[in-house]
Amino acid sequence: MAADPVFIDTNVLIYATRRTASEHAAAQAALARLEGEGRGLWISFQMLREYLAAVTRPQTAAPALPIGTAIADVQRFRQVFHVAEDRPVMLDRLLALLGAHYGAGRQVLDTNIVATMLEHGIHRLLTFNGADFRRFARIIELEPPQ
Repeated sequence: MAADPVFIDTNVLIYATRRTASEHAAAQAALARLEGEGRGLWISFQMLREYLAAVTRPQTAAPALPIGTAIADVQRFRQVFHVAEDRPVMLDRLLALLGAHYGAGRQVLDTNIVATMLEHGIHRLLTFNGADFRRFARIIELEPPQ
């Protein structure tokens, strides 16, 4: 029997690829541990877009990556991880979660992550931003990064 699949949040992708990030080693170790456990590791097109947006703008702790490097990262992610396809029914799932008071405003993007997870039968999320997902504790489990 296969181990439970895990959805990988954008921050994990960023930390895993940015050697200067203080969470780099933890992100690398978490991904290696999950892979070693035989977990299916999943991302979505939303994660890929968020990754591109985040790493190509200069930040306090890290300079912007050249777009060519960021594109190469995304192409590698598409080969390494399972990519959850966007489906029309996922909008219905998102709207149902929002209607059940699982988010509004900036929280819509996190709620969409959960909608994507549920639509693909994934109930575990690896993230460094656990506080952003606490409101979903009844429907998903957080995978600790360490």
